[in-house]
Amino acid sequence: MSGSPEAPEPSWPAPPLGGWTADDLDRLPNLPPHTELIDASLVFATPQTIFHERAIGFFERKLHSVAPKDLEVVGRFTIDIDRWNRPEPDVIVVRGYVVQNPEQTRFPAESVVLAIEVVSTDSLTRDRETKPVKYARAKIPHYWRVEHVDGRAVVHVFELEPTTGAYTSTGIFHDRMKVSVPFPVDLDLAQIKPRRNRAAVE
Repeated sequence: MSGSPEAPEPSWPAPPLGGWTADDLDRLPNLPPHTELIDASLVFATPQTIFHERAIGFFERKLHSVAPKDLEVVGRFTIDIDRWNRPEPDVIVVRGYVVQNPEQTRFPAESVVLAIEVVSTDSLTRDRETKPVKYARAKIPHYWRVEHVDGRAVVHVFELEPTTGAYTSTGIFHDRMKVSVPFPVDLDLAQIKPRRNRAAVE
């Protein structure tokens, strides 16, 4: 009897001596979408939740509508921190001059004004501990961490403290988020949910 064909074993790329580099993300074939490089290791994205997708879209739209004309808002795009770190924040605000052609795959970290991470189950430690340290080291002046708590979005806002080179908390926002830097923003966080859920709240 012929049985059903066996599924092929997954073929994972074997890291070179010393680990992967930022350039390898553009060279390696068949990488899953949204692969990041953290400490010379490849980090693969897990399937995103509805909250994760809605939060990313919300911040992209809202920030694009109010950002100064010399800034660009981009979702899920990698940034070069150094040779061994090329993370992909969920949303970034960058200085417009670095957007040079449609074939770009990354921006230099020094061009980033704001990095936003939407926390998921597998990224909790990276978003709370690993990435903030790296973003601060790269001197990204603003970092926002978005979490899903009891059905609502909670945004933790951090600003780079120049004397220490580390982030300091400047606010935790639950329903309405109003900040003046890196540019004035006034957001209704209750909109980060499916439309039928918003209608029930309203």
